[in-house]
Amino acid sequence: MNKGSKIQTLLLLGIVLLPSLVTGECTCELEEADNNKHEALKYKGAAIASILVACAIGVCIPMLGKIIPALQPDKDLFFVIKAFAAGVILATGFVHVLPDAFDHLTSPCLSENPWGNFPFTGFVAMLSAIGTLMVDAFATCYYSKSDDQLKKAQPLNGDDVHIHTHSTHGSAEAGAGAGAGPEDLVRHRVISQVLELGIVVHSVIIGISLGASESPKTIKPLIVALTFHQFFEGIGLGGCISQAKFKPSAVAVMALFFCLTTPVGIVIGIGITNVYKENSPTALIVEGILNAASAGILIYMALVDLLAADFMNAKMQNNRMLQLGANVSLLIGAALMSLLAKWA
Repeated sequence: MNKGSKIQTLLLLGIVLLPSLVTGECTCELEEADNNKHEALKYKGAAIASILVACAIGVCIPMLGKIIPALQPDKDLFFVIKAFAAGVILATGFVHVLPDAFDHLTSPCLSENPWGNFPFTGFVAMLSAIGTLMVDAFATCYYSKSDDQLKKAQPLNGDDVHIHTHSTHGSAEAGAGAGAGPEDLVRHRVISQVLELGIVVHSVIIGISLGASESPKTIKPLIVALTFHQFFEGIGLGGCISQAKFKPSAVAVMALFFCLTTPVGIVIGIGITNVYKENSPTALIVEGILNAASAGILIYMALVDLLAADFMNAKMQNNRMLQLGANVSLLIGAALMSLLAKWA
C-alpha cells in the first residue's frame, strides 16, 4: 500500500469513527472528583436559611403599603416596582427556565426517538401558555358571574340603589388608576394565584437540583445566585398579591407557600441524593417538561397580565415620566435577572 492509499485509509477511518468519538465524549455519568457530601451538606443548610430570608423580604416589600404610603398600589412608585418585577419574571422564563428545559429535553442521554425528533420544549411551553390563558379567562369569568349573582340575590330599594350607584361610581373613580374596581380585583386575584403556581413549580425544581448536588464547588455560587433570584421573584409575586387585596390569612398562606418551596425542594433533594441521578432519562424528562410548562406560564403572565395590563393603563398612558420610569425599571429588572444566569 503506497503512502497516498494509507492517508486515504486513515481519513476514511477518521470520518467513520468521528461520530462515535464525539458521542463518546458526552457521557451520562456525573463527575464525582470534587464531591464532598459532608461539606456540601453545610452549604445546603446555609442555602436554606439564605433563600428563606430572601424570599420573605422580597415578597413582603410590595405589601408594606399600609406602613409606607409610597408603596400603595395607586402610587407611581408601585408601578415602577411592578415593572421591575415583571422584567425579572420575564427574564426568569426566557433566560433561566426555558434554556434549562431545552438542555434537559435535548440531552444526548435521551433516546433519539421521540425526544430528538420533535421540539418538545417549545411545544410544552406553548401548551402551557395556552392553558394559562384558558385558566385566566375561565377563572375570571367564573368569579365575575359569582359576584353578579351575589348582587342579584340582594335586591335594593330605590334609596339604596341611588346610594349604591353613587358609592360604586365613586369607588370606580378612586380606583381608576389603581385597578381597584370589582372586575379588576377579580383579575388581580386570578393573576396572583396563577403566577404563584408558575413560580412554585420552578422553585421546587431548582431546590431539588441544589439539594441533590454533592459538589461544594457547584453549590457555593448557586447560593448567592438563587438568593437574589428568589428575592426578585418575591417582589414580583408580592406586588400581585398586594393588588389582589386578599384577607390577611390568605396573604400569609400565599407568602409562606412561596417562601417554603425552594427550601422544601432542597430538603427533598438532600433526601433523594443517593437515588437521584441528574442525567438519568427519568430526571431529564420530568424536569424538562416541568421547566417548559413553568416557562410558558411565567412568560405569559409577565407579558399579558403584568406588563400589558400596566403599560396600557390610563394612569401610565397619561404620565410620560411614569412611562419612562417603568420602562427603565423593566429593563433593569430583566438585565439583572439575565445576568444571574451566568451563575444559576
